[in-house]
Amino acid sequence: MESEPESLAWYCLRTQTKREHLAAASLRQLGGIEVVCPRLRYKKVTRRGKIWWVEPLFPGYVLARFGLAERERAVSYANGVTRILRFGDQYPAVPDAFVEDLRAELAKQEEGEGSELITVCPVAEPGDEVELADGPLQGLKGTVIEVLPANERVRIFIEFLGQEQPVDVDLYSLLLPRKAVPKRDGTI
Repeated sequence: MESEPESLAWYCLRTQTKREHLAAASLRQLGGIEVVCPRLRYKKVTRRGKIWWVEPLFPGYVLARFGLAERERAVSYANGVTRILRFGDQYPAVPDAFVEDLRAELAKQEEGEGSELITVCPVAEPGDEVELADGPLQGLKGTVIEVLPANERVRIFIEFLGQEQPVDVDLYSLLLPRKAVPKRDGTI
């Protein structure tokens, strides 16, 4: 009598620090294991100028789909993996709907199908209330007048010496307001 193979489920795996992408690659080499390791790509201002940074969306974790009884040992000892996340004796499964929503969001990105990079770009619009986070005017608040996307600059009004003055500043030196993202049904 043949036993049925265990159903596949998504599990959260703890990885070594700063080794999420290496753990994902190692798991993929095992075969028969789906892995999701989303990463954020964003520009950051440093002393050397603006550079692109890539960091994991879930630092220290990856998601993997496998049969627990069949592959627990191989997954636990994969290069870069510390352990399978568990609570007591229970290994909680990550809901399929969560992973599918995450994959759908990843597929929307410019990089195309199969990419796990989410590019984050700051968005400022005329009328936004902002605060300068860098430079000699740090801490001053102002209102966005105009966005100059080609230069990654923003013109804002700030109150300086008792008058409103227009100032051009780097988009990446602003603390921008959080904006509500509409849900799929159109509500916020």
